[in-house]
Amino acid sequence: MFDTLILLSGPAEHSVFATLLRSYNPSLNVLPVFTAADLAAIEAEWLPGARLVSFAGSVKVPAAVVAQLGYGAYNFHPGSPHYPGDAPVQDAIDDGAPDFGCTLHRVTERAETGPIVEVDVFAVPSGASVGQLEEMTYAALVQMFWRLARPLASHPAPLIERAVRWNDVRGSRSENREVRRSAPVMSRGSAVRRIDRPLTDHFGIVPSMVPHGRQLRLVSSDLAADVSDPATVEA
Repeated sequence: MFDTLILLSGPAEHSVFATLLRSYNPSLNVLPVFTAADLAAIEAEWLPGARLVSFAGSVKVPAAVVAQLGYGAYNFHPGSPHYPGDAPVQDAIDDGAPDFGCTLHRVTERAETGPIVEVDVFAVPSGASVGQLEEMTYAALVQMFWRLARPLASHPAPLIERAVRWNDVRGSRSENREVRRSAPVMSRGSAVRRIDRPLTDHFGIVPSMVPHGRQLRLVSSDLAADVSDPATVEA
């Protein structure tokens, strides 16, 4: 019986998304997972009755955990299907991509390229910076979560998958990726000070971007779950 949703996210996202998910399924047990250690601490007997949802997280879900989940695992990826991997925003800027987006996909043993459920694509403004594109992507990703919260929380059946496929273009950016990965990691405080400009949309989002593919995301704690317009996406 589907009774548990394991939510991999930041603490701020969890405080908002758990409320939204429970609004569609009041009996749902939403387990917070912020680190790999949190995920490893979940008892194995919880997994057959659980679905796992990762929201733009960096925690890698072991294949053994995916195999034990009774109701599947899904990831909200901050990039379009053309940009799998751990630094999609930076890759799109490096490529001068005319459009970008976000993707919901099922997590499989090949975690970054599982079957695609939903895609949102938008035009990249001319001259957009990494920070600006990160803000746009994060806002689109939250809106996607809002639309799909109902089936994720209340439909035990697998979500319908699209015929869209991932592009296998990761190797063409190997030099840029290696430069970013070998550079020093910026602290949280420094990253927040480097936000291009504060941006808050109707979801109350104030995202920021740490270079080299590491992201920080902040969501206002007073964002109320709006359930007056139920999601219409069916699973």
